[in-house]
Amino acid sequence: MHLAKRQRGIDATAWGQLLLYLPSFLVSLVIVGVLSHALLPAVDWLGTLLWLVSGAMAFHRPTERVLARHLLNLRHPTRQELARLKPLWREATARTGVEGRVYELWIEDSDRLNALAAAGHIVGVTRFALERLSGGQLAAILAHELGHHVRGHAWTSLLGQWYAVPARLAWSAVRGLVRLVAVIGRGRMGFWAAVLLIATGGIVLVAALSYWFVVLPLVASPYLLAAVARRVELRADRHAAAAGFGPMLAEVLHMMQAAERESGRVTASALSGCGSAAAIGTGPTARRCRPSVSGKLLSSHPDYHTRLHHLAAYREGR
Repeated sequence: MHLAKRQRGIDATAWGQLLLYLPSFLVSLVIVGVLSHALLPAVDWLGTLLWLVSGAMAFHRPTERVLARHLLNLRHPTRQELARLKPLWREATARTGVEGRVYELWIEDSDRLNALAAAGHIVGVTRFALERLSGGQLAAILAHELGHHVRGHAWTSLLGQWYAVPARLAWSAVRGLVRLVAVIGRGRMGFWAAVLLIATGGIVLVAALSYWFVVLPLVASPYLLAAVARRVELRADRHAAAAGFGPMLAEVLHMMQAAERESGRVTASALSGCGSAAAIGTGPTARRCRPSVSGKLLSSHPDYHTRLHHLAAYREGR
């Protein structure tokens, strides 16, 4: 086996993800700084520093395992499952010169056809994929997920989402306050609730107009991130296809397309055609495959036709 000199990289789409998360990161930095100053006035820099370095936990093996078990609902493969996965994983990594022992294989107990790459070293497949796909097809989706790792998609997405958490929590708190005031406004204290609602809305509006250069990117970022996420999936498809798995990956996509047509439903997953714009790509959300215009713009995965079109040059093994 020939190992590539450079095992990991970061491509243009991964850089794009980081750039688009920058507004949320800056807002989060301000929020963390304010809270640190309020709670730890003597060493307010310490809270901010700890938050900044916390992103390194994405590559900390014990933390990754906690993430895999408790957030992604994954488990270690059984001996029989590992016996099937290991040769296919060796093939997928050998064709691209990647040291496969760096990564950890996990199983999701699910009846969906899905696979995922997360954090710095997690590669997971569903029990359904393990049991129903042929060896070549399973190797193809493993190569797809490996592409997310070696191109920097997995860790940049996780870091972007992690550093955006304070900003998202603050936004959720503002929305919750507005809803609470609106609910109170329907009661007996309608006049004072209306005054509170107007005052709250006025403060939010003034803040939005004053800092439009921050608010505008925050509003646009979900759509831009979804557009970049669609490019990310095509890049991972290309990685698998360039390693010789193009025809097998196309077979998997055709299977999913046929299943979608039969059921009229689609699962938003790491290999789905009408996925949601959800964070890490493991959500079991199902939705109709005829989304609204907004739904299409927020889709984190290209449709099957687009993906198969990009794989056309590899379908015959070219």
